[in-house]
Amino acid sequence: MQRNYVKWWSPSLGREMEMLVFGHSGTPVLVFPSSNGRFFEWEDFKMIQTIGHQIQNGQNQVFCVDSVDAESFYNRGVGPDVRFARYAQYEKYIIDEVVPYIHHANENRYLIAAGASFGAYHAVNFALKHPWTFRKVIGMSGKYDVRAFADGHYDDNVYFNNPIDYMPRLEDHNHLEQIRRNDLRFAAGDHDICLDATRSFCNILYQKGIWYDLDVWGPGIIHDWPAWRGMIAKHLL
Repeated sequence: MQRNYVKWWSPSLGREMEMLVFGHSGTPVLVFPSSNGRFFEWEDFKMIQTIGHQIQNGQNQVFCVDSVDAESFYNRGVGPDVRFARYAQYEKYIIDEVVPYIHHANENRYLIAAGASFGAYHAVNFALKHPWTFRKVIGMSGKYDVRAFADGHYDDNVYFNNPIDYMPRLEDHNHLEQIRRNDLRFAAGDHDICLDATRSFCNILYQKGIWYDLDVWGPGIIHDWPAWRGMIAKHLL
């Protein structure tokens, strides 16, 4: 399997950012790590190994980005306005830097976003905000409400990065129609700590007339990597 380590100075974030790229061709997949996770997380937890045959066969090319969770949501050393402003910079990094890099490396414009746990939040949030960029999303064991990180603070950066807030109020016809055309996949275990949150968010999508696939695994499936390996193998196809 082809494996490339990539690093560049990000003008959006003002620091170097790292990435691992697996494969040589196929449908591109942008992978977000879980809470405070790193760009090598999916390799360490054998997610890449699980889908290795698809990567080797040229079915998928996987781009594993780093997070800035420790500088944004989880940075309790700064105020919530600073945390969410940093996350807005991360979005700019993803959209203005990572996506063009993927497009340069891979001519296939059908881009998939994927993540587990907090990585599911990142993937789903960006896919809903940028539905012309991400045509499919796989959110595994996600929670789509980040108000707990705001400590009561509320501004545009909080609102526009909190899917349970902005999705019920989204009225732009073209934006909604593009989301409806995309492939939205949600998966969680029947004993997953995020199952209720996932179901609640899917109900919001239903109220907006948005089709989605909710896949609940059981019996006794919890919030952990063995389940996510099975989920990604099923839903990446």
